[in-house]
Amino acid sequence: MVESLVPESLRDENAAQAAFLAALRKAMDTPSFPTRLSSLGIRKVLSLSVPGAAGSMQARLYLPYGRVRGAVLYLHGGGFVHCGLNSHHGLCCRLARVSGAAVLLPDYRLAPEHPYPAAADDALCALRWLADLSARLWGGKVAVAGDSAGGNLSAVLAQDGAAGHGPVPALQLLYYPSLYGAQVFPSHELYAEGYFLSRASMQWYGDQYIAREEDWAAPRFVPGLKPDLSGLAPAVIVTAECDPMRDEGAAYAEALRQAGVPVQYKCYRGALHGFLNFYALMPNGKAALRLGGRALRKAFAR
Repeated sequence: MVESLVPESLRDENAAQAAFLAALRKAMDTPSFPTRLSSLGIRKVLSLSVPGAAGSMQARLYLPYGRVRGAVLYLHGGGFVHCGLNSHHGLCCRLARVSGAAVLLPDYRLAPEHPYPAAADDALCALRWLADLSARLWGGKVAVAGDSAGGNLSAVLAQDGAAGHGPVPALQLLYYPSLYGAQVFPSHELYAEGYFLSRASMQWYGDQYIAREEDWAAPRFVPGLKPDLSGLAPAVIVTAECDPMRDEGAAYAEALRQAGVPVQYKCYRGALHGFLNFYALMPNGKAALRLGGRALRKAFAR
């Protein structure tokens, strides 16, 4: 009865949007390297459920060989709209192997069905669960890591921890993160088109996640605009040279340094946004995962 009151044109538009999202998610949750082969480098991959803000989430826990040194919450990219447990499986296998830490990859809720702050709230719940598990099994230390939208969520969790709202991570590992919302940087214009991620795509992803205009400036969406960054966890920030979001990571690295936060910053020459997902084909992807894994190992050894 209610459906009959909706104009046919709007129903067609909604159906087209749903079909587009389903196709996009199916394509983007495809691993770049066979998952079975990726798993050979670590001891075990466990499929499990972890608490989210609106109920349980599916997740994978990656356990390395040897003594486990701390735990990492890895938050996948995908503009808050797509990607998941399959697309980032190989990345997490490599991070677990290099870092010697357990890595948890949660399937947090996606936009536009679940707009801001759903992803951030799910991430915080997962970090609390992981911190409790680490305290019981691996010495208690946790770190946060993520790429693109996941880098945004990791930066938010580091700020949540400093504010007393969640566990304090030993390290925040941010790969080409989105941090400044609607603020425009030179790289946004320089690499606006023709470099895998376009400026128009960035706007579209933001529009899916942010349902209310006022949330474009919300602190848990725009961590780069936080007035006081002192006391945050040490950071490793990795960017790609030919990426519209390059300058966001560089700006945040400098802002953290100015606030007295230890920062390691690396920009990979010639790399595009999302190059981590193509680590099987791109040496820069492997190098960036080694850099992050070694930084995590060092953070957990302190």
